[in-house]
Amino acid sequence: MGIISKSRAKSPWVIHYDATSCNGCDIEVVACLTPLYDVERFGIINVGNPKHADVLVVTGSVNKKGERVLRNIYEQMPEPKAVVAVGVCASTGGIFAGCYNIAGGVDKIIPVDVWVPGCCAKPEAIIDGIYQAAGILAKKKLNQPKKPKNPKR
Repeated sequence: MGIISKSRAKSPWVIHYDATSCNGCDIEVVACLTPLYDVERFGIINVGNPKHADVLVVTGSVNKKGERVLRNIYEQMPEPKAVVAVGVCASTGGIFAGCYNIAGGVDKIIPVDVWVPGCCAKPEAIIDGIYQAAGILAKKKLNQPKKPKNPKR
């Protein structure tokens, strides 16, 4: 395992996407960034660009209009990547499941690696979920096929 692989496993960069939530889980995700929980001490950094992110954290149930946006963010992230679904709404659609405009949980749109339960999920559980996703990233990196080197001419 190279130094870049180790750093990605120990310091995941996270992007957060709010898919029509009630803001309960969003507030808890933001609470993780405050000095009380301080996720940066674990090497977890919140970024605003999916092209720099390793982990996608999704809160809320996905509506039909948000499907394309969520898929677009996921596809822009470099491989390997991990997805964390935070809260009941992101997992199953929550109390909004069955509504005409709700596609359901995040797994209906993109593959999910870690589920964080709760309504709303606690900051400690969110941090633990992101830490689990970092471990999954390390395993995915090991299983990735190596790029062939260009032969010298």
